[in-house]
Amino acid sequence: MRSLRAAVCLVWLAFWAAVATLVLAIPIIAAGLLGRTGNLAFSLTKIWAYIMLAVSFVRTEIVNREKIAPGTSYIIMSNHQSLYDILALVTTLGIQYRWFIKKEVLKVPLFGYGLYASRNIFIDRSNTARAIESINRGIDRLPAGVSILVFPEGTRSADGQIHPFKKGGFIPAVERKIPVLPVTLNGSRRVLPKGSLALRPGTIQVVIGDPIETSACTHADVPDLIDRTRQAVLANFHPEYPARS
Repeated sequence: MRSLRAAVCLVWLAFWAAVATLVLAIPIIAAGLLGRTGNLAFSLTKIWAYIMLAVSFVRTEIVNREKIAPGTSYIIMSNHQSLYDILALVTTLGIQYRWFIKKEVLKVPLFGYGLYASRNIFIDRSNTARAIESINRGIDRLPAGVSILVFPEGTRSADGQIHPFKKGGFIPAVERKIPVLPVTLNGSRRVLPKGSLALRPGTIQVVIGDPIETSACTHADVPDLIDRTRQAVLANFHPEYPARS
């Protein structure tokens, strides 16, 4: 029964993902090519996210959105437990931002080019020097006031815990004096855990932490910045969200 349910979920989601991609790909690519900032293209991707949340019967809620200062660029650091984290963040934060994305995603037909047109930052994770070069080049392409979102764990958590943070996203935060915005996701693992195709309707909570200034930080401060950010994410982490009644 579980395998049948998972198969039905997979077909249902694949159908709607294909429909949404086919409908939105051309407008997103056109907006990215014709626009100077990629902002319109990014905004159009929100429609794709809203569609996928709706057909999955997944709701979202955001806490402490007022901690985000309009027009400020951040390096957004979030825990990562599910593919649905992306949909929750896109539809709740209410600001323009781009992703660090592995370059392999560029090969996905239409979807990959749509992400490129939106001016997301593609990196080669197999080569540190090329990854740093890609990050710097990508940041230089961003318009003023646009943030960058990073999953510092590097991948989705398989056991539901928040694992150690990698330093990759913290280096540009220090070098370019961009404040770090800690964000905590709760409930997404219940919706769709890593390695599972059994989608469960539910609610994903996005909690905004206090921004962390980096204006006085140097490379020597990176380990402390990593620790402060991880502790801020952990402070709002509730593995049992939403609490069972």
